[in-house]
Amino acid sequence: MEKRLQNLGIDNLDLQILSFLLEDATIAYTEIAKRLIVSGGTIHVRMKKMQDMGIIKGSNLIIDAQKIGYDVCAFLGIFLEKGSIYKDAVEQLKKVNEIVELHYCTGAYSMFAKIICRDTNHLRHVLNDSIQAVEGIQRTETFISLEESIKRQICLDNLDV
Repeated sequence: MEKRLQNLGIDNLDLQILSFLLEDATIAYTEIAKRLIVSGGTIHVRMKKMQDMGIIKGSNLIIDAQKIGYDVCAFLGIFLEKGSIYKDAVEQLKKVNEIVELHYCTGAYSMFAKIICRDTNHLRHVLNDSIQAVEGIQRTETFISLEESIKRQICLDNLDV
């Protein structure tokens, strides 16, 4: 892992910058610079480099869906009729706003989705009228989450270059 990071042009300073931002994405670059005892310009240059390399793909606002009325989180195993329709199915599923994650996977399912809905009636509507209506989806299997116990980004503590 260490050598691969070096080959990508990533060093300990980059990892430290990422660690600060993973902890608090709103932290000012000048504050990161102060804590790492480097110039603000260095942080800007490093951030631009990591964005250009695709390591940093933006920043997100995290909304507590339950507090705005979306009480149901479900996971959906999707069985496709055949693997060759995957790309077409993805294009159709992108139109379903309630799907917040979609993965092409190995195992029993062709795809695995995370869905956020207001209630079980909304979930039923999304499943029946939107997802199962996609051409090539053979069937689905739904799992309702009762509680999200862990949600986090990758931990960079064990990476050294």
